[in-house]
Amino acid sequence: MPNETLYVQVPATLANLGSGFDALGVALDLYLEVSASLASTDQLHYTGQGQVPNTPDNLIHLGYRAAWQALDEPSPPTIAIQAYNPIPLARGMGSSSAALVAGAALADALSGWQLGQDGVFRVTAALEGHPDNVAPAVYGGFVAALADPPLALSLPAPEGLLFVLGVPAYEVPTPLARTALPETIPYADAVFNLARSALWPAALYSGRFEALREAARDRLHQPYRAHLMPGIEPALEQVYAAGALAAFVGGAGPTLAALADASHIETIRTAMRDYVGQGSTLVLGLGEGLRWKAVSTPSR
Repeated sequence: MPNETLYVQVPATLANLGSGFDALGVALDLYLEVSASLASTDQLHYTGQGQVPNTPDNLIHLGYRAAWQALDEPSPPTIAIQAYNPIPLARGMGSSSAALVAGAALADALSGWQLGQDGVFRVTAALEGHPDNVAPAVYGGFVAALADPPLALSLPAPEGLLFVLGVPAYEVPTPLARTALPETIPYADAVFNLARSALWPAALYSGRFEALREAARDRLHQPYRAHLMPGIEPALEQVYAAGALAAFVGGAGPTLAALADASHIETIRTAMRDYVGQGSTLVLGLGEGLRWKAVSTPSR
């Protein structure tokens, strides 16, 4: 692409949806925006949430190199990347997955679309080790996914519903949240979550949104991570009392996500106030999946 700049947009995502640990996710209409052009050396110029060093040692370039490796290309073209990221870092909103997907998508475009959407998903799911963020980042909306074998299926998008997100000011890094999980769980808890994760697609397909409260209940990860997110358990009850249809921890946390109709948005935001503290609340709709385009620039 000697005279082209590639533009990629990748949505923020919420993983797990409560019961669907490492399997269910949803895209939000908040997007990492990346542009890239060929350069003599790999470069990153980052702006947005948090601090990311402007070096090639970053997740976008990691996804880019992994995609080329999947295509058996050991020496990919070097690129300069401009990234604007409005997705809060280490808050359970899929910022890492968005970066990996963006990088793999850039490689896909440069390779002549040899990977396609499904290939981008396979590469990034392998990098993450679990598909619940990268699947909605690639395909958009609600998605159920497996990493091994790699498989992702889109679920219906409910009309008229929005996500209210309570984003505390502190971070919960995913590796820390993973270490909080036990090595084994009671059989009854596995059955509990299996039944409720199955309710998510059933409720979305049938339009029985009143079932989502039960679908979002969890015994596999949120109780074990609660000590990393002070006040999360009473906050879940408070947003339900304020009218949420479903409420759960976004990914590894600490973001609290509530799905609701527009009439309950402000009440839910108020109910989140104590939990959020010095953080912020966001109201977002469902996001589209990976989007990219190429724009030609005049030769000099």
